[in-house]
Amino acid sequence: MQPKVARGDVLTHVASNVRRLRQAAGLSQSALADAAGLSRRMLVHIEGGETNISLASLDHVAAALGASFVDIVSDPARQSQRIEALAWRGSDPESHATLLGSVPARSDAQLWLWSLAAGERYQAQPDPPGWHEMVYVIEGQLEIALAEGVRHIDAGDFAIYSSAQPYAYRALGDTAVRFVRNVVA
Repeated sequence: MQPKVARGDVLTHVASNVRRLRQAAGLSQSALADAAGLSRRMLVHIEGGETNISLASLDHVAAALGASFVDIVSDPARQSQRIEALAWRGSDPESHATLLGSVPARSDAQLWLWSLAAGERYQAQPDPPGWHEMVYVIEGQLEIALAEGVRHIDAGDFAIYSSAQPYAYRALGDTAVRFVRNVVA
């Protein structure tokens, strides 16, 4: 199953974020283009929302602005860890990358592939303060019991939460659940 793809166009966010951050840094378009290793013409197209820039070039622009990749591509009006921004499009409509969400990382990031049989439960111990998990369900339905409440995550959806609390996973329904789990500190 394909992830849900946000319908908003990330180029609009990139354009306004780059322009806003460039102006806040007091840089001209030429100065930012030089610092990012791009042509001024390319930067004009980026700020105009007229070009599909490579992810590597976005990283260079972000670094030149002292910002993160997420700062460049996300909707500045969103206050959530859920970003859901289409960040790259290929020539075929089935080729795309969506940045689902982000949390700050200080020291560690782990990528896990989990599978729980129908009805099985896993009780986790709280992680240290500042740790987070990002879970994407591939197949089945996952229940995540958190101190703040219970969440049901269907295939193709995800959850982001602090793992510095007691939590548990449980496979719902009559089939196994498979999910990707990122642990970030």
